[in-house]
This record gives sequence, structure tokens and C-alpha cells, in this order.
Amino acid sequence: MTDYFHLNLDRDGLLSLSTLGLAHLGDGVYELMVRSWLVLHGRAKAKDLHKATVQYVAAPAQAERFEKIQPLLSEEEGDVFRRGRNTAPHSIPKAASRVQYQTATGLEALFGWLYLQGRTERLNELFAAMMEE
Repeated sequence: MTDYFHLNLDRDGLLSLSTLGLAHLGDGVYELMVRSWLVLHGRAKAKDLHKATVQYVAAPAQAERFEKIQPLLSEEEGDVFRRGRNTAPHSIPKAASRVQYQTATGLEALFGWLYLQGRTERLNELFAAMMEE
């Protein structure tokens, strides 16, 4: 049985995945981390948790927070980010610019890539740096 909470995909397995697949998974990983952060830090009242989550996971917010971690990325992580960023978007939300949306997609691809390798410590390092006030 596959343990979907503790994955450890090898390099060949990762390379066979689509960039949008990585971003799709990374979107969920990032949102779960934001939800956990909000609850653990008491940043929102229970009735406002969804609204607060949306503020952090929207493409403009992700793009802004990515700037905090860009200098921390390894060469390989930067490559994964660029691969995600350079994927042609199917559509762009009205609330985001093309650049913001592509940056958010790159970030999500990176988070999906790290998650699939079981690199939760690295995910936590990057997320903590992003959430520093």
C-alpha cells in the first residue's frame, strides 16, 4: 500500500511527471501548510479561516512571498521553479497578472517536487522563510 503522506519518488519518476501535475500537487501542499500555519498561529478566527487562507494562497500573495525564498534555492530547485514558471498557463485569474500567476505556478511545482521526494524538512524551511513577517 502506498503511504501518500511519506512519499519518496526517485529522479526518474519525478522526471516523468508533468509540470502542471507537480504544480497541482504543490498547490495542495502549500494550501495545507498555510491552513496549518493559520490555525497554529491563531491568525484568524474560525469563521474567517477560509478567507484568510485564500489571501495567502492566491497567486499575487504566492508570487510576493516567493521573492523571500528565491535566493535560498539550490540550482536544482531553481530549475524546477523555472520549469513550472515557464509552463504556458491555460488561463489567468482576473486577480493576478500573468507574471504573478506564472511565479505562483513555479512555486507550486517546486513544492510538489519536494513533497514527492519526501523532503518535508526542506518544505518547512522554505515555508518558514516565506511566512516570516
